[in-house]
This record gives sequence, C-alpha cells and structure tokens, in this order.
Amino acid sequence: IVTGPRTPAWKGLNKPHRQDRRWATAWSPEQISHRLHVDFPDDGSMRISHEAIYQALFIEGRGALKRELVTCLRTGRALRTPRARSQNKPQGHVTADVVLSERPAEAADRAVPGHWEGDLIIGTGRSAIGTLVERSSRSTLLVHLPRLEGWGERTPAKKGPSLGGYGAIAMNAALTTSMTQMPEQLRKTLTWDRGKELSGHAQFALDTGTKVFFADPHSPWQRPTNENTNGLLRQYFPKGTDLSRWSSTDLEAVAMAINNRPRKILGWRTPAEVFEEQLRSLQQPGVATTG
Repeated sequence: IVTGPRTPAWKGLNKPHRQDRRWATAWSPEQISHRLHVDFPDDGSMRISHEAIYQALFIEGRGALKRELVTCLRTGRALRTPRARSQNKPQGHVTADVVLSERPAEAADRAVPGHWEGDLIIGTGRSAIGTLVERSSRSTLLVHLPRLEGWGERTPAKKGPSLGGYGAIAMNAALTTSMTQMPEQLRKTLTWDRGKELSGHAQFALDTGTKVFFADPHSPWQRPTNENTNGLLRQYFPKGTDLSRWSSTDLEAVAMAINNRPRKILGWRTPAEVFEEQLRSLQQPGVATTG
C-alpha cells in the first residue's frame, strides 16, 4: 500500500482536482452496483442501483457530501448537477441561420455603416449595462437595464421573467428602444455573444429590422470593437460595483464622453464626427431616413 502525497487540509472547495488528493481505492456507485452481481450472483437481497447509493449519500449530507465522503469519491465532486439543469442547453437559441458565418460579408470590412456589436458589462447584484458599438464609426450606445419591480422583495417565479433587468423580455424592450433611435439604414445587423439575454432575438429582429448574429463560443475576438470599448467603459463602471445605481442620463453622459474621444484607428477623429458624416450621407436628396 502506497500512502501517496501528503494532502492539504480540505477547505470545502468543489475543485479537488486542482491540488493533490488523498489516494484511495475509490469505486464509483455504478461500479459498486454492478460488482454486487459478480460477488453475490445468487443473493437477490444484495442488489442496489447506483442512483440509490447517490441518493443515500446526498440526502444524509443535505444535498452536499460530507468532507470524508468527498475524498472517497473517484471524481471528487461534492455537489450534484440536477438533470434538468444539465439538459438546459445555454446556447439553444443559436440556430444555424444566425451564426457568425451567415453574417453579410459587408459587415466584416467595416466599409458600410450600420453593423453593430453588442454585449453586457456586468456588476454586482445582477446589475448590468448593455453596450452597442457600430463597427465602422466605433460610435457607442449604452443601454439602460434597470431592475424590474419586485427585485429583492419577492422570490422570482420558476421559469418566470428575470427581475435582474437583463432577462430576455426586458433586454428586447431596452435594445429595441435604443436601436430604433437610429435611421433604418444604420441598423442592419447586430453581432452578440452567446448569452441567453438575447434569446428573443427573433422578435427583436421583427421589431427593429436588425438581423442578429451570434459569435462562436469563447471567441471574443469576433467582436473586437465591442470588447475594446467595454475595456474603456470600465474606467467609468469598474468591476465589482453596482451598476443599477446609474440612470439613463448618466449613461448618456458616459456615451458622449466615449464618442468624443479621438481614436487612432479613425485618424484621430472622434466616433461622433464619423457618425455625423454617415448621417449626412444618408440625408442626401433621394435618401429616405427614419428615426
């Protein structure tokens, strides 16, 4: 018998594989269940399913395993993921027709205005601010996402609307309000990450005429303008702060500061100046605009 490494004190963290663990002849409940058929082939009383073993262990530990049991499990997982949660695919709203490869080619070279990138910057207490950046001019819009009525006062209903301010319904309403302020020619597409806050993108596209596309998983470089702008915005909205305390007027002031900051990529012009040029080009005789 080899004792193995000397393990540090267990701190209750659910990541035991990141450090040395106690060596043990740990069998999984499924291995135990099937081994009983081999060791006791004629004894029908020596039968138990692996799920029954799991249930007995976790019920005794009130949903989580006790420390000494965690070290015995082969995987070392102290918590179980409910089956319904594992089946809830976080990217089920992304279908084949809205992946990034389907986005028009004109959005990639930035020569034609009207193609936007979007994301959320997250604060504490499920607070967030939506950010929209136009790829050609780098003009920025900040979307106000206030918490809904009842936040912190009642328990959210299961499968009900999120009260944090950036659920699918609230997100659609806020984005629609922001995007419809733009002329129709300047709201052609919107590229978003795969967050479920925009799972109602089909309705958003109908309401605004803006086609939504989703970047590939874990690929922030596919929305470079938005990622860069979010870094600039952290000067005003640091991580670990409550973003819900800022009003829509405050967000407009920050957006104005960002849009009037000279950019090297624009030849030291400001996004506001470039955006104004785009608007003037759309307002030429014979070109209809809305908003």
